[in-house]
Amino acid sequence: MTAMSVRPAGVAPRLRAWSTRAPLLPALVFMIVVTQLPFVATVVISFFDWNALYPDARGFTGLDNYQQVLTDPDLRHSVWTTVLLTASVVIASLLIGLALALLLDRRFKGRGVVRTLLIAPFLVVPVAAALLWKHVLYNPEYGLLNGLLHYVGGPRPDWISNTPLLAVEAALVWQWTPFMMLILLAGLQSRDREQIEAARVDGAGDWQVFRYLTLPHLRRYLELGALLGSIYIVQNFDAVFTITSGGLGTANLPYTVYQSFYQAHENGLASAAGVLVVIGSLIIATLALRVVSSLFREEVSRA
Repeated sequence: MTAMSVRPAGVAPRLRAWSTRAPLLPALVFMIVVTQLPFVATVVISFFDWNALYPDARGFTGLDNYQQVLTDPDLRHSVWTTVLLTASVVIASLLIGLALALLLDRRFKGRGVVRTLLIAPFLVVPVAAALLWKHVLYNPEYGLLNGLLHYVGGPRPDWISNTPLLAVEAALVWQWTPFMMLILLAGLQSRDREQIEAARVDGAGDWQVFRYLTLPHLRRYLELGALLGSIYIVQNFDAVFTITSGGLGTANLPYTVYQSFYQAHENGLASAAGVLVVIGSLIIATLALRVVSSLFREEVSRA
């Protein structure tokens, strides 16, 4: 009998599986090196009292940095500012985005041009958008808002000094409303048109159709927009840094991390605050992924 090498059962499927995964290994290694190793280093540094100006005085402090982040009045205020900024921007952009999505769901002349113009703010670089609001709109001397008020004989307030947090929120709402609009518009266009026509035949008006058919259908899309928007806005640094430089009570947690690391050189404290931001973002991202998966399951069940 000819000697033959017999492969154990199950080896061939494993080889085929690894052959399909092998091209992805360089990308996986690159992702680990670029994202995971720095995060692990940040976690390690967060357990140390580490000031860059006194490198020889660093020492292990355990959870003291985390305790300071959660108990220091300034840091707690930055946490509250982050929550308030995120919640207000997400809610306002969702409501305005819903109104615009309902408008664009209707057929009218020039709808494509209007849709393009409404999407444009989301495509602007965040720093450029913040500079636009700071100098073109908010400037008390030559800003567009005060120019319009002066034209009608009104006052010329200093918007950033008088309402600093509202100034940051308005800029972020302007930039993130198109994102919410696109998500909700996709939800509106996935509605069952036959169900809506049947409701109209039975005598339902626009409000009844919106309340009992459209709004329940958009619930998942509203949740998805809120979660994805929260992930990005809770980490926002550009608008706060550019418009107010973190002053007048507008410093959120990412800006506080920047102050602790680059200005106070407190590496350990900044790392602890950064880890808390990442943990919060991961929690929100997990919820977002669950909503996305449920949307996919619903679409598959319909198909």
